Amino acid sequence: MRSLELQPGDPLSLGGCVVPGGLRFGVWAPEAEQVWLCLFDDEGQLETERLALLPSPLGVWHGTLPGGRAGQVYGYRAAGRWAPTEGLRFNPQRLLLDPYAREMVGSYRGRTEAELAAYLDFDPTDPSRPHPEDNAAVALKARVLPELAAQPVALKPPLAGQRVIAEVHVRGASALHPGLQAGQRGSYAGLAHPALIAHWRRLGVTTLQLMPVQARADEARLQLLGLRNHWGYTPIALLAPEARYAGPAGLETADSGHTAGPALREAIAKLRSEGFEVLLDVVFNHTGETDLQGPSLAFKGLANRHWYRTEPGNPGCYQNWTGCGNTLNLAEPMVLRWVVDALRHWVQAYGVDGFRYDLAPILARDDAGRFSGGAALFAALQADPLLRRSLHIAEPWDLAPNSYQLGGFPPGWLEWNDQARDSLRAYWLQPGHERCTRAALATRLAGSSDRFAADPRRPRPPSASVNFVTSHDGFTLRDLVSYEQRHNEANGEHNRDGHGDNLSWNAGTEGDSDDPAVQHTRARLQRALLATLLLSRGTPMLLMGDELGHTQHGNNNAYCQDNALSWLDWGDAGKPAETEALPAFIARLTALRRADAALHSDQWLSGLPGADGVADVSWATPAGEPLDEAGWHDRRERGLSVLLAPPGVVHCTLLLFNPAAETQRFALPVPPRGGAWRSLLDSATATGEPVKPEEAESCELPPRSVQVWCSAALALTPLVNPAAQAAFDGSNGD
Repeated sequence: MRSLELQPGDPLSLGGCVVPGGLRFGVWAPEAEQVWLCLFDDEGQLETERLALLPSPLGVWHGTLPGGRAGQVYGYRAAGRWAPTEGLRFNPQRLLLDPYAREMVGSYRGRTEAELAAYLDFDPTDPSRPHPEDNAAVALKARVLPELAAQPVALKPPLAGQRVIAEVHVRGASALHPGLQAGQRGSYAGLAHPALIAHWRRLGVTTLQLMPVQARADEARLQLLGLRNHWGYTPIALLAPEARYAGPAGLETADSGHTAGPALREAIAKLRSEGFEVLLDVVFNHTGETDLQGPSLAFKGLANRHWYRTEPGNPGCYQNWTGCGNTLNLAEPMVLRWVVDALRHWVQAYGVDGFRYDLAPILARDDAGRFSGGAALFAALQADPLLRRSLHIAEPWDLAPNSYQLGGFPPGWLEWNDQARDSLRAYWLQPGHERCTRAALATRLAGSSDRFAADPRRPRPPSASVNFVTSHDGFTLRDLVSYEQRHNEANGEHNRDGHGDNLSWNAGTEGDSDDPAVQHTRARLQRALLATLLLSRGTPMLLMGDELGHTQHGNNNAYCQDNALSWLDWGDAGKPAETEALPAFIARLTALRRADAALHSDQWLSGLPGADGVADVSWATPAGEPLDEAGWHDRRERGLSVLLAPPGVVHCTLLLFNPAAETQRFALPVPPRGGAWRSLLDSATATGEPVKPEEAESCELPPRSVQVWCSAALALTPLVNPAAQAAFDGSNGD
């Protein structure tokens, strides 16, 4: 192997990129004594050159390769001290992936412990010594890409109160869809297939939140069990797309990186041209290198104790605030820069509209681990002219001290609201639970002001609360009303993984049931939960597949089930009665939310009279009586009447909730702004289509149901294509 000299590069430039006359490389390794650029053939098998990079005071090793061309496959080797107890893990026998890789070549893969040991930085026979063998043949590598054309700016986003998010898994969405060709199923192309686009539009979805699509490294434990990390929360190349989605669902290889990028860009462009916002679920809290016994694929071998948080006074041990073995250290400026650069890359090169951040508090912790709403990440995003226009959604908890930060993120951010999830579940499924009361439900219906309006110095609207009943993490909606216990044996963890307290109810029978009465009760509960979600102030999020009656057979942690257990079943065979009507029911709810300004208003409710003397909200018992303190917190009598009359809306809207197992009569108050009540939704019917009675002073609510009445006629229209018509402007219905 020849030893050539590189020309100087640019220590301010990171990654591999095309420049006039060649290729430029830069990698951050501040404690390395030498770093080499290693060039490979197109397949990434044969190392053809090993070139010494030049150091810089910034800790960036750099160089320019004259005559280099796009498509070059490369990796790095870093030499330095091997002192694991000090957090130094340099081993030049390990080929390392560029953290700025925009395309990943190869995969972390092994069927046996011996095969997986090839990725370790330590000698498996003596962990105190570095691994003595070269692993270039199997190591992950990067490919230099030509400069990608910037994607068009986003379409006009939906109004804050009219955004409806769907959480979608790329493979799971289409892997079993009968309307797609075999080569499209489970792929990026399948994600943007006209059949799926039509389905989401019919539901009234405005925004698709894709579960992780960054290139990942499946955990060694799963590989030895013959499983994979289906959810994708084990990233290793956070600027590169996951190659397994470039082809159909049965594709076992991860060597399709050259087609993954174009396929994902095309899918996102198609979705956006059809008027959908596209968000990416991103993982910047940990990497797929897991714990100290895990593989050394990139970060460990370049700057281990800089990339990762280590225990105070013990740099040889990781702080595990993620539960995944390691924690990325965004208190380090170069790590923060990498995060911002990655986000910009996804916006510029792929055209995404925003991000959902997994375990987001970790991203805003200082050197001492304290979370701050004024952290450097928030300042960096606000200062960036591109990223400040993006949508940012936090999962507001992690495993660090003071881990729960719901409501603590800055203005402009949205947050997943598990308080809404638990209150809605308890109200409909857990009578007697401390969260089942009218007070708990009303707080969430009104937008969770206890969390999002508590700090007058940092005012945030109700839309900051992303409300959901189900998400990827937990039971599906069908399983939520079919199982009281988790059934996760297939995960290989002896059913110890996943949430143990789900606030679920099985309607008297654990698992699937052929009993029509059980099926009817479960269908009622699903519709009641969905109705409450879509009628609440905030930003609703649906879990894709719930509208299809998807079941995971009680598995509430299907993170490693890349198979039919997780893939959405688009057929009707074996599904309970009334399941086929759920899409129509959701479509009616989203249409109602768009049409009625009293429902999609993004203003806080005060209960105080407006200029016309009418209060913006009135809460009452089914008999129409105002609630006293005891009534708010009664765990037995829980029927609730909610009269909405926000300022600026000329009509009134009445929401009625009956969680009881018996029919209950509700008084209909005189509409305070005139008009006559019209029934717009009855969740007791399969599609939500109400039976429209003559004018009456009262009505009967069937068991476990929701009704919506309005004092004005509202037209419930399907969601239009904003690319062809006005972009999600909606109507106040007046």
